[in-house]
Amino acid sequence: MRAPNHLNALRAFEAAARHLSYVAAADELNVTPAAVGQLVRKLEGALGVELFRRSVAGLARLELTDSARIILPELQAGFDLLSVAVKRLSHEGQRTVVTVTVPPAFADKWLLPRVERFQSRHPGYDLRIDTNGRLVDFTVDAVDVGIRYGAGRWPGLKATFLLKDEFFPVCSPALLSAQPPLNDLSALRHHPLIHDMSMSHESTFPTWRSWLMYAAQTHAGQTDIPFDGGMRINDSAAVIQAAIAGNGVALGRTTLVAADIAAGRLVRPFGDALSCDLAYYIIHKPKKGDAPFIFAFTEWLLDEAQEQ
Repeated sequence: MRAPNHLNALRAFEAAARHLSYVAAADELNVTPAAVGQLVRKLEGALGVELFRRSVAGLARLELTDSARIILPELQAGFDLLSVAVKRLSHEGQRTVVTVTVPPAFADKWLLPRVERFQSRHPGYDLRIDTNGRLVDFTVDAVDVGIRYGAGRWPGLKATFLLKDEFFPVCSPALLSAQPPLNDLSALRHHPLIHDMSMSHESTFPTWRSWLMYAAQTHAGQTDIPFDGGMRINDSAAVIQAAIAGNGVALGRTTLVAADIAAGRLVRPFGDALSCDLAYYIIHKPKKGDAPFIFAFTEWLLDEAQEQ
């Protein structure tokens, strides 16, 4: 679509309408007030519509007509879009750094193995990934977008659902033939349990106790398996690594163990999977929602989640 006719006149009208003054508009546009007035009058003549009611004081104060008041918001939105397009054009060929905060285990087990596909789709963006595990303050820290695990409610941030986990036991394949072999639920009492303490502050986060209570509903008579003993680790990736090393049985999460199961490093000795209300969300400040890099990264993450 071509640019509209009278673009300079429209620009002069928008500035004058915003300031309600030819003088202030002229100062902004670096022309004379007479030039602004002439452009506005030409626009009125071309459109056949009066745009300003002139006060007795002449140029001192302008008043919008009803017609001008109706079209002004759409005109300003159009100029905003033009400004964004010109800015993007001026940065064409330059690389944009996008800073992302991600839980360390999710970065290690899910995000980082996929990052090359993002770079292939968006070669103009460089990701700077922060995995230090602390809860970043978006109002203070220089962060563009993040991934968080929780209930989806963080004050002052927009959250978009990404992925949900199911929880189930995982262990090294070696434990299936150990003595005693881990071949049914009752055998759990003979093997150490590995506890993920990284979300211990969330009461709805599944634990060995909640999983065993759930499993007991389909395995009658297996409600007496001890659940308090074993190793406690406050990092989900380390929990998975301990299970791979054969140190016991861990409660795995879909997003974090899928690759290790596919590679044969872990197995699921039992089929029962427990759902959870917590999930992974893409988060950013609401006013950044229209930023091209936020849109690109979010769209790519959602596509990857669908293919999982």
